[in-house]
Amino acid sequence: MTARPAYSSEDFHHSPFVAFYELTRACDFVCAHCRACAQPSRHPHELTVGQSRALIEQFTRFPKPPVLVFTGGDPLKRDDVYDLVTYARRLDLTVAMTPSATPLVTDEALRRLHAMGLHRLALSIDGSDAATHDDFRGVPGSFDRTLTILREARHIGLPLQINTTVTRRNVDQIDPMARMLAPLGIELWSVFFLVPVGRGLAEQRISPEQYELVFARLWRQARIQPYGIKTTEAHHYRRFVLQHAGDPQRGAPGRSPLGINDGRGVMFVSHTGQIFPSGFLPIECGRFPRDSIIDVYQHHPTFRLLRSPDKLKGKCGVCEYRHVCGGSRARAYALMRDPMAVEPDCVYEPEGWRRQTVPC
Repeated sequence: MTARPAYSSEDFHHSPFVAFYELTRACDFVCAHCRACAQPSRHPHELTVGQSRALIEQFTRFPKPPVLVFTGGDPLKRDDVYDLVTYARRLDLTVAMTPSATPLVTDEALRRLHAMGLHRLALSIDGSDAATHDDFRGVPGSFDRTLTILREARHIGLPLQINTTVTRRNVDQIDPMARMLAPLGIELWSVFFLVPVGRGLAEQRISPEQYELVFARLWRQARIQPYGIKTTEAHHYRRFVLQHAGDPQRGAPGRSPLGINDGRGVMFVSHTGQIFPSGFLPIECGRFPRDSIIDVYQHHPTFRLLRSPDKLKGKCGVCEYRHVCGGSRARAYALMRDPMAVEPDCVYEPEGWRRQTVPC
């Protein structure tokens, strides 16, 4: 595998760092927070295997090809998923996958993916115990099944990531979860913060004040655990870390650079070819194969606007951390229908904002 060239914030304008391709919305789970409102059966207008191959090939044409994540739904619900992984690897793309912890994830499936050169397998754990996780996922036994898959994948040698969505159901389980994950041999814990889209509309997101408490726990765990910790749709965790650790120009070692956000180093292609700034920001900017994903990412007005932190509104627009944080553009859009609106779940008040709002 060719070494992937280093990616920096200077590359935002021409190439995404990571691209998500939603192979299907079919899934056997009924997760309470599901962005995709996944269904049991595949959609009749999913991209065909030929169109999927053409899409994968187009990702290679970016000046710096992204990490390609096959997501869903459940990618393993597509019969041609192994063909697509093989094709992407043949084109020298770095490929990750986020399957659901169903019986489709067999020992044979894990061995095939490892042999094909899958870069990372990401599974979800949403509680420190079976009761919390299974209730969240809507499938009894899914917690134990996930742990079994993790053990099998680790034995095979597949690099592992755990995804967790923080809501009021599990907000008090951050420390127990961090300790539980320590012996599992994972490389990264990706902690998602709820964006009210899809089934997540009915789920309870935590308060802005609770974010700060969770950030403190994550920051403490990040310094003692053997795996990396990152947040998704909680970009103000970067602000928290920089307030406690220092240099705003540097990201954590071995990790994506600070400043990646919806449409800014990220893009998402749906199962039917819709092109979005991210899976949590459903503003359609084009449709593959009619539109080039490269042209959309580089030139569509919405993508260009999202890469302009100086055009953010409210306190985000004057925040000294706007170039490395920028707030969740997806959450701003979900709650205020404006992707450039203030991050609604951030308590921080920038000095420039205080000067504007303090009465003379």
